[in-house]
Amino acid sequence: MTNIKEDVKAYIIEEFAYEADVGPLTDSTPLLSSGIIDSISALQLVEFLENKYSFSFQAHEVDQDNLDNLALIEAFVMSKVSAK
Repeated sequence: MTNIKEDVKAYIIEEFAYEADVGPLTDSTPLLSSGIIDSISALQLVEFLENKYSFSFQAHEVDQDNLDNLALIEAFVMSKVSAK
């Protein structure tokens, strides 16, 4: 499997025009709670993850607990992929 955190980081930088002058995008940078990603962007990220890693989110899984930083996203994706 590819490096999930690097894939997501590249996606966020490209799709949401994340600027490095805001600060480095680290594994623990808050994405949703800081407003880097808004609710529409979160849905776009969900679609990206579902397509790239071939799994489906349940409605209750689209939240800060799973999407607020790169480390949480990686852990969530790995759990979904390994459960298939």
